[in-house]
Amino acid sequence: MKSVINLLFPKVCYACSNYLADNEDSICVNCRHDLPVTNFHFNGSDTVAKVLRGRATLQLATALFRFEKKGPVQQLIHNLKYKGHEHIGALLGDWLGNELAEIEAYQNIDMVIPVPMHNTKLKKRGYNQVAKFGQHIAKALNAEYVDDVLVKIYNTTSQTQKGRLARWLNNSEIFAVKHILKIENKHVLIVDDIITTGATLEACCNTLNQAKVIKLSVATMAIA
Repeated sequence: MKSVINLLFPKVCYACSNYLADNEDSICVNCRHDLPVTNFHFNGSDTVAKVLRGRATLQLATALFRFEKKGPVQQLIHNLKYKGHEHIGALLGDWLGNELAEIEAYQNIDMVIPVPMHNTKLKKRGYNQVAKFGQHIAKALNAEYVDDVLVKIYNTTSQTQKGRLARWLNNSEIFAVKHILKIENKHVLIVDDIITTGATLEACCNTLNQAKVIKLSVATMAIA
């Protein structure tokens, strides 16, 4: 029956757009094997931390993939953000979460917080593209997922074509913290889709640092 359905309504890989076989789901076997994983969290690389060095103090920092323009990771995240395929976030959250759960340092994370979207954009899209990513990482780490502490108070334009200074100015003081007692004395993992200049994550860290005795770490789907 499944073969008949796939014949009439063929499913495609969200990374390469090739047709999926009956035993494949969302990402084909070839892409799962060839996607540019970083392994930063396994090899102790500080590549992600370097992006924020001098701007945010982090305990841990990693990214699942390397992002390349017109590459499969861009296609994957494009399908997640703009084509309504929210379940891709869950798939990537399981992927990274299961890897982080193998590492002792990440087992000390108490809470996972997503980079928030402004309510206007959230209503338009219908979902925060990093929500399921964060939820599934939290589940893998036996951590709490919290999305009512860090909020976006100003709606900003797309970051895609902006330089480092423009991104920093665009993100400066656009986040706020609520229910601050929830995060005091906690090790918080902030999750996002892509880290480029680090301006958004810097602003999030600065906002969350209003809490007392807080430890901050970062995990993203990709690094550009």
